[in-house]
Amino acid sequence: MKNKLTAAGILIAIGIAFGDIGTSPLYVMKAIASVNPDFTVDYILGAVSCVIWTLTFQATLKYVVIALRADNKGEGGILSLFSLLKAKSRKWVYVVAAIGAAALVADGMLTPAITVTSAVEGIRLIVPSMPVIPVAVAIIILIFIIQQRGTEKIGRLFGPFMLLWFLALGVSGIYGIYGNLWIFRAFNPWYAVKLLVSSPQWFMIMGAVFLCVTGAEALYSDLGHCGRRNITAGWFFIKTMLILNYLGQGAFMLSPAYRQGDNPFYAMVPQALVGWAVVLATCAAIIASQALLSGSFTIFSEAIALNFWPRLRIKYPSAQRGQLYIPAVNWSLLAGCLLTLALFRDSSHIEAAYGISITVTMLMTTLLLAIWMRLKGVPTGVYISFSIFFIVIESIFFLANISKFMHGGWYSLLVAAIVAAVMMIWQSSTRLRKSFISFVPLREKTGLIEAISNDREIPKYASNIVYLSRTDNPDMLESKVLYSIVNKQPKRADHYWFIHIEYDDAPDTFTYSVETFVPGKIFVVKFNLGFRINPRVSVYLRQVVEDLVSKGELDLISTYPSLRSFQIPGDFRFVMLHRIFTPTDERRRSENFLLRAHDNLRKLAISDRDAFGLDTSLLDTETVPLILSGRSPAKRIKPVECVGEVMGEN
Repeated sequence: MKNKLTAAGILIAIGIAFGDIGTSPLYVMKAIASVNPDFTVDYILGAVSCVIWTLTFQATLKYVVIALRADNKGEGGILSLFSLLKAKSRKWVYVVAAIGAAALVADGMLTPAITVTSAVEGIRLIVPSMPVIPVAVAIIILIFIIQQRGTEKIGRLFGPFMLLWFLALGVSGIYGIYGNLWIFRAFNPWYAVKLLVSSPQWFMIMGAVFLCVTGAEALYSDLGHCGRRNITAGWFFIKTMLILNYLGQGAFMLSPAYRQGDNPFYAMVPQALVGWAVVLATCAAIIASQALLSGSFTIFSEAIALNFWPRLRIKYPSAQRGQLYIPAVNWSLLAGCLLTLALFRDSSHIEAAYGISITVTMLMTTLLLAIWMRLKGVPTGVYISFSIFFIVIESIFFLANISKFMHGGWYSLLVAAIVAAVMMIWQSSTRLRKSFISFVPLREKTGLIEAISNDREIPKYASNIVYLSRTDNPDMLESKVLYSIVNKQPKRADHYWFIHIEYDDAPDTFTYSVETFVPGKIFVVKFNLGFRINPRVSVYLRQVVEDLVSKGELDLISTYPSLRSFQIPGDFRFVMLHRIFTPTDERRRSENFLLRAHDNLRKLAISDRDAFGLDTSLLDTETVPLILSGRSPAKRIKPVECVGEVMGEN
């Protein structure tokens, strides 16, 4: 089990959860050096000290010690955290969750670009004329292409390879430290404080230092894949290797062998091993990017289940539990990565856009964690101290990164703003549309439906009619569904099925329940599906029917004499209601805007037929208006009482 502490579990965590934060040494010290190329011993000691204590507070304390405990039935991440709070918190909390999730998506678009480019740039140490961008583009395209085939087989190699990568980080760090033990003074936080207080460039330094924890959010997001104990145990090994490497780079940067402008990560590696270092770094970047893409698919899957995003096509490319693939997300992120490379051209320029969005995610996570701690009964002084401490730190990091806005930070904020806007509009408009749907008690209408079923004067529509219900209460029936059965075209059938799908916050929930309103005639079926379960209503209903038949609660054989004599089952026909919005002056402009936006965003979604896995040959779609108001028109047409009075007499 993933929740148990095992060597295999730790190895999986090393391969999945730490890829993003584990490739940070490729560019962090280079970014710090670019702030002040004429750096001194105190500058390097202060910068490395900042890195060490940022890793300690942000990654270790906030995420490993605190956030990993806020699990939603084993799942982690900002949307899973929101799921824990949505029933007990104010409605504005969904705005915080949407902003945080959108910023994480923007980070997911930039990560492959910066990690792969930083890794490939090491080739220039061997072949100075080698063009980096074409190689990086080819690798990134390959990363995205393999997603559609699943990563079950190559995923088994992630853990052992990333273990080798982190060991290489530690060994190369020790090589850089050798003979320069003075660098261990960086563990003293005084050097960090001294640098930030004395340097006029402290804002820029903080922006560069923050890059060392850009993968910290992934530690929480991958909770469901790896388990808290395995991530916690693996982190202390990972943190040791990372700090050794940062110490080594810092020490090497003050040696005569270092040349201004070099990437210290590659420069401190012996010349004979640079080629191997490039290969290792490139493979680690690929794994980090792949893991982040899997996390992006999970984010959108959760967003769909929480009504933050239009329903997209979700595929399950392998038998590995929980692995999913969303084509629209995959290709959109690929386009974003390629656009990033086209705009910024090298890792130094991408660094300006990188980091700013993840600070937004961290701030939103802090706010949600503070609410979670309050709801869990944590003492007031503790969760308030937690909130103030991390909001102050992350606000400083955000302001430090926002200073790079004109140099590229605008790009990631623009992407995050677009995604957040879609999430908030879709969530608000979905909630608004739902408020216009009226319901009637089903038990009060069973007599009417049963009478239609027994009326031989009405042509039989199908042996079994199936409606997908939008009500949260199985005892209620949508008035439009009743209208479809009774008024639009009286639909006679032997059996009526009303299906309600409830999406569970847990990822792998897969249960159903049946309530019989009229024995052998009217059934309400409720499917409880986790956000990782593919809705295939036709298949699931078949299992429900077989279970009812085996219990003797349903006679499925057709009532047509010719078919019944051969024991042929009755047919099934699904009826979907598509509600059309018509703008009206009777609604507020904001509501009309939301409903128009909802209809436009629906064009991004797959059809209900595909979303619920319905058999297309057995599906009818009926269009009905979404009634916005029951008010009478402001003016009424008057009847003509006397033609002569109107026309006049000749």
